[in-house]
Amino acid sequence: MIKVMFVCHGNICRSPMAEFVLKDMVKKLGRENEFLIASSATSTEEIGNPVHHGTRRKLSQYGISVEGKYAVRLTKRDYTEYDYIIAMDSYNIRNIQRISGADTGGKICRLLDFAGGGDIADPWYTGNFDETYEDVLRGCRAFLEKLGF
Repeated sequence: MIKVMFVCHGNICRSPMAEFVLKDMVKKLGRENEFLIASSATSTEEIGNPVHHGTRRKLSQYGISVEGKYAVRLTKRDYTEYDYIIAMDSYNIRNIQRISGADTGGKICRLLDFAGGGDIADPWYTGNFDETYEDVLRGCRAFLEKLGF
């Protein structure tokens, strides 16, 4: 089983978008039983809140539901539980390391590291959920290619 944890600041925009995009992709490949995919936040600001309406609206355009997802915070234990801890940007890499400690297993990276590098802009600030979706999609595709899917 491949265990993937996506991480952003609040767990209401980018990381749940990546979680549900990847879940949709592996389901379409008929491989959903081979993955455990989740998402979390490095902050406590949005804990318990539902996915941002902009992310919900963007994913619904592709028939992807985020029903039942509420923001949760990354824990130190998540580092041992997951094979990949995938951040949306460099800022959250530092925050992940503050929570989990040193990346002794080489599990922490940015999603776009699989697609040539770069940070995924936070649509909470930019308002551009289309751009964020395109980056998430590109990163998830490259991640699956790296895994051989």
